[in-house]
Amino acid sequence: MTIDSRSEQGRAVRQLIPLATLPFSKFESLCKQLKIEEANDGDFLFRIGESSKDLFFLVDGSINLRIDGLEIETINAGTDSARFALAHQIPRKVNGVANGRIRFLRLNPDMMNSVEEAIKPESNNIMIDDELEDNDDWMTTLLKSPVFRMLPPANLQKVLISLQEISFNAGDVIIHQGDEGDYYYIIKKGLCTISRKPAANSKEIKLGQLSDLDTFGEDALISGQPRNVTITAFNNVSLLRLGKEQFLSLIKQPTLKYISYPETLELLSKGAELIDVREPDDFKKINLPKSINIPFFTLRMQMKNLNRQKPVIVVCWDGKTSETASFILVRHKFNALVLIGGINRINTSLQQERTSIEEVLVKTDGNNDVEECQETLTDNALSENDPNNLRRIIKELNNQRAILEAENKTLKQQNTELLLNLNELKTELNSREHK
Repeated sequence: MTIDSRSEQGRAVRQLIPLATLPFSKFESLCKQLKIEEANDGDFLFRIGESSKDLFFLVDGSINLRIDGLEIETINAGTDSARFALAHQIPRKVNGVANGRIRFLRLNPDMMNSVEEAIKPESNNIMIDDELEDNDDWMTTLLKSPVFRMLPPANLQKVLISLQEISFNAGDVIIHQGDEGDYYYIIKKGLCTISRKPAANSKEIKLGQLSDLDTFGEDALISGQPRNVTITAFNNVSLLRLGKEQFLSLIKQPTLKYISYPETLELLSKGAELIDVREPDDFKKINLPKSINIPFFTLRMQMKNLNRQKPVIVVCWDGKTSETASFILVRHKFNALVLIGGINRINTSLQQERTSIEEVLVKTDGNNDVEECQETLTDNALSENDPNNLRRIIKELNNQRAILEAENKTLKQQNTELLLNLNELKTELNSREHK
């Protein structure tokens, strides 16, 4: 008999990972393909060395994991450990033996893959309707987060298994401004305050408060910079933490999406937004056309002014702060992308292209015709008997042309601003002369 997704049994199965991450409609469809099986005391669900890719989940009872008759672990239904597939490594590293009469679920990867393929277009869009049922369990609630919803099932399992629970008393400082980043934190229960000193001798300023299931600590892990705020326990707090390397490989890597500058120009033409998260002074010196300056420290406050229905492209000088900003936006259900390498890479590419063009001009006796330069580069590629060079060079030229056009627009914009400032100064001087 298949599983009724809305029955008590269905609600129990709903807690399993990665089934808890599926939109309810997809979970309901999968339940029509599943059935609960039974085993008696001493029965083997799987044996060491088996290569079957079936996933086994314990629904009722308990199971012993053994190696050479030695019991290494007992897993009981209803515990956090039972929410994951039993001994999922292939080939099996342990024997799985029923400890009394048990009920279990066998999930064939092909069934899961078919569901994943069906929801893939939705998964690529951050604006997924949250169809998970209401549940007081912290783990199920955590899985509603857009970041955790985006993780591959294997990553999600490793993350949840690796989380360490720690506690702090009211007034305890959890992370200090200026310290090196070491952990990513999730508040399981309690309140924390965020504070920051603008300068070493300044008075500490309270910036806000964090509560259940809020996260912190990712800024330093992603950027590689020291902690930029201090987090203090407001009351007795229970936290879950994940080490830096695990955060970077299991969460950051699959969460962030990157985009090149030519791709950025294309998306901007279709209505995307480009935000520059550098400080205002740096933004004034050089910026990209159509970019909006939202300094990183004000991003959380100005998020309400951004459109969740459009892609948001984030840029900074070298791409590091952009990664942190993009992660924050993803957490708040934005479709955020990072401009690869930031403005620095665009400048570097532009300088390299200028050098290449100058070399070609020398070879063509000072000819400054761009089309003839491109022909010369093309002829050189063909003379090397490598047709791939031709495609590569043409693509590079097209990319650099887009960069030059963008730089030209930026210079025109800056020139317009300078003229406006000059006219304002002239008006003010004339006004003073007439007084």
